[in-house]
Amino acid sequence: MRSKKAGLPPGTLPANGSETHRGVDIAIFDYDEKSVTEKTVRKIDECIKFRDSPTVTWLNVDGVHDASVVGKLGECFGVHPLVLEDIMTLGQRPKLEDFGEYVYIVLNMLRYSTATKEAKAEQVSFIVGNRFAITFQEEQQPGDVFEPVRERIKADKGLIRKMGADYLAYALMDIIVDNYFIVLENVGEQIELLEAQIVENPKHGVVREIQKLKHELIFLRKSVWPLREVLGGLERGDSRIFTQPTKVYIRDIYDHTIQIIDNIETSRDMLSGMLEIYLSSISNRLNEIMKVLTVITTIFIPLTFVAGIYGMNFRHMPELEWLWGYPAALAAMAAVAVAMLVYFRKKKWV
Repeated sequence: MRSKKAGLPPGTLPANGSETHRGVDIAIFDYDEKSVTEKTVRKIDECIKFRDSPTVTWLNVDGVHDASVVGKLGECFGVHPLVLEDIMTLGQRPKLEDFGEYVYIVLNMLRYSTATKEAKAEQVSFIVGNRFAITFQEEQQPGDVFEPVRERIKADKGLIRKMGADYLAYALMDIIVDNYFIVLENVGEQIELLEAQIVENPKHGVVREIQKLKHELIFLRKSVWPLREVLGGLERGDSRIFTQPTKVYIRDIYDHTIQIIDNIETSRDMLSGMLEIYLSSISNRLNEIMKVLTVITTIFIPLTFVAGIYGMNFRHMPELEWLWGYPAALAAMAAVAVAMLVYFRKKKWV
């Protein structure tokens, strides 16, 4: 994506791949304390009338592949071309930019796939103004984590219908951050299962699983760690968009983010410890095997010595003519072996 933009003027909106033939779904929630309007449109002209609406308007755009849609929305709501370029440039790190009339925020919406047992990130861009909030979701697919917020708007639960667009943005960011806990719980369950396997029966595939989970946690850390700066900037900044009553709630998301970061770091430490435990288990198992082989070798050394002496076949060996020489030699060898085993057990070597 970035390689295709090389050499283009700043603010250029390239199409993302070959998906420009698909339409873009725009879900609109327009509400105040008394009423709420919900509709889905595909024409930008239907969004213009909400620009100067005295009510709070939430425009949710599914898919950022169509440059014409993103460009027209940006023109309608007075968004800077560089911001529109960032919206269409996927793989952005979480960040915050205050343009006075609106605030631009980038977050990663994480979801856990039970099929592949790994987390997936989707970039979500926020444009938050005095009476409107626009969210651009990376992929055009059914389902996201915003459904509880939609239900609260329709059912008039909590403060969301009584507050402004900044509180709406807080509610959306809060549900994204809360979903991080669900992802971490799933990763934590994998870590617990892996830990039990290492303790009970470590196998060679364990190292591969540990490395996979380590990469997973690094991926989560990259998505969450910069979010601390974003929320800290919202809480302590002088933005005209985010009012003081809403900043109190932003502080709560900040605390959750710190907790998530701590959980990620703890999980990373656990995985490092599990790798050490696995290597120690393999080393101990190897030591046990070597101990058994050493005991066997040590027992057979004197037996080999006796067998070697009587295998020389010298003519004048007095024992060669004994009637009970063969069983006597075997008995002596067995006695030596038993004596050595008793000695090793007394020393607690076996």
